[in-house]
Amino acid sequence: MSPAQRSPWAWIPTLYFGQGIPYVVVMTLSVVMYKNLGVSNTDIALYTSWLYLPWVLKPLWSPLAELFGTKRAWVTVLQFFVGAALAGVALAIPADRAFQMTLAVFWLMAFASASHDIAADGYYMLALPQHSQAAFVGVRSTFYRLANIGGQGGLVYLAGELAERSGSVVQAWRWVFWLLGGLFLALAAWHALVLPRPEADRPGVGGAAARGLVAEFFAVFASFFRKPGIAVVLGFLLLYRFPEAQLLKLASPFLLDPVAQGGLGLSTKAVGIAYGTVGLTALTLGGLAGGWIISRVGLKKALWPLVLAMHLPNVAFLLLALAHPTSLAVISAALAVEQFGYGLGFTAYLMYMILVAEGPQKTAHYAICTGFMALGMMIPGMWSGWLQEQVGYVPFFAWVLVATVPSFVMAALIRVPDGFGRKEAT
Repeated sequence: MSPAQRSPWAWIPTLYFGQGIPYVVVMTLSVVMYKNLGVSNTDIALYTSWLYLPWVLKPLWSPLAELFGTKRAWVTVLQFFVGAALAGVALAIPADRAFQMTLAVFWLMAFASASHDIAADGYYMLALPQHSQAAFVGVRSTFYRLANIGGQGGLVYLAGELAERSGSVVQAWRWVFWLLGGLFLALAAWHALVLPRPEADRPGVGGAAARGLVAEFFAVFASFFRKPGIAVVLGFLLLYRFPEAQLLKLASPFLLDPVAQGGLGLSTKAVGIAYGTVGLTALTLGGLAGGWIISRVGLKKALWPLVLAMHLPNVAFLLLALAHPTSLAVISAALAVEQFGYGLGFTAYLMYMILVAEGPQKTAHYAICTGFMALGMMIPGMWSGWLQEQVGYVPFFAWVLVATVPSFVMAALIRVPDGFGRKEAT
């Protein structure tokens, strides 16, 4: 089949699975690894939250994807680089200063991954019409989440199993990262072969040659900040995930910490099952359902049900911290409810960013949106570990519920056109 005739199913699942791998490694798998290596919750939350910075700053170089080369070329080259960086982590883990060295490699990987996101998201919008974008938003979210399941579930379980068999946490995590590096290089090779070549995927979009590269670079940002209601847009992007930003960094430490410290005392393998597999499978199903709902009724009608579905189930963590259940099935069920709701709500966020990015410079504008999203995750995450260690898990999870209020306020203020995202409307 020629590239022009190739079905989106041939590349969207693998593209977003590939987009999810380095992100879940940097933001989630690293948390479990550092917890296994004895790093404190405060240091884990602080330093891994700093790894959001490339996603915060990526709008500063996002116009480069508009001006130089094609999105397809950016995608394939950066995927090969990320694969090499994953192998670099495996080499750094046994070093004397493993914490510092692995963080340095994670930084490089994060910058490459953030740049890859710019190109991949722009490529997605260029290669599909809007009604297909809405229909596939659940699919891309699903396979992104499958990468999370593979990383946070399967690979965490594998690390626990290898650690038990070898008696060495360090060696176990080395093997995991060697496996990841090989997998990602294989994905990069696949995309170099199968990604279509859409006519719209050309360098220099927006008249860069006529106005000059510097003028075009700043014009991209100026046009974004001239969008109607930009203050409300930015507030929504920054605050919609305010509670989740704090919860995310402490979820795995909470499950791993012993009961005497307020945690649930699960093994690494059990965390891989309960949170990384059952929980993220529910999140994946929620993402599919959310995309289907939006494509049927539009974002405007779906917004509030999806917002409520995202935030109210956070009470599951508070109940777990109060009850300390010992049954893995009970813990997994509670996590599944919370994650399914999160999957529903996050599709609304993704579709709203697509709405904000609409226009001739949609690749760069979408990257700016995701940069603000990352800033909204980075800052609350930095203090979350310190806060939890000061007050304990029960008060911390109670605070997470209070922290949903700003998200509700901003959801009430945004404006969405009738029918946006609904297949029949486009």
